[in-house]
Amino acid sequence: MARLPRICLPGIPQHVIQRGNNRQVCFASEEDFAAYAHWLAKYATKYRVAVHAWVFMTNHVHLLVTPETEAGISKLMQTLGRHYVRYFNYTYRRTGTLWEGRFKSCVVDAENYLLQCQRYIEMNPVRACMVESPDAYKWSSYRSNGLAQPASLWTPHTIYTALGRTNNARAENYRELFRGHIDEKLLTQIRRSVNQGMALGNDRFKEEIECLCGRRVATLKRGPKPKPAKREESEFLL
Repeated sequence: MARLPRICLPGIPQHVIQRGNNRQVCFASEEDFAAYAHWLAKYATKYRVAVHAWVFMTNHVHLLVTPETEAGISKLMQTLGRHYVRYFNYTYRRTGTLWEGRFKSCVVDAENYLLQCQRYIEMNPVRACMVESPDAYKWSSYRSNGLAQPASLWTPHTIYTALGRTNNARAENYRELFRGHIDEKLLTQIRRSVNQGMALGNDRFKEEIECLCGRRVATLKRGPKPKPAKREESEFLL
């Protein structure tokens, strides 16, 4: 069965996940993380993709990005993936694939879900019990979004910049989002959306995306169970 083409609409954010094949380690040293970050920044600029949030874990990567063109994200991930695999194989004297097939992605309703998705991405190391707070993890965008530290890779979304008039005010208001736990229902919604390639947003957003791309981007809701048919009285007569 042919794969469905990716939904990539210019100006609409996407949550992207790239995993190691069979969950194998993709980053074994600080140099590996730095190499991936370098090429991500380089090719995001080349293919005109704004990177709002990221986290590099040992065996997978999360990104929140907005493309300027329909092919921007695909070109970015393909070029980035090829360069990094060559580097990784050469460094560790290995051959073969590194990534788990195609990357996964979903469009994101910026107005209602962008900051929630950023928070989900940047809290990955905390949920994995690698650190106690997101600011303690070096390879994520939290230090830019939450601590106002500049990064060449980082392009804040307008939803983020609307949090305050200054960098420090925006960072302080952003940190407030991290004070409580992420609702389990929201966690499930974010994970299901990106793994299934469905839209992350409210019903109106999903309807708009479906009109634009001509494809279903919402999970089908289960209908009520059918009632058992009434048995005729004669069935009970022996």
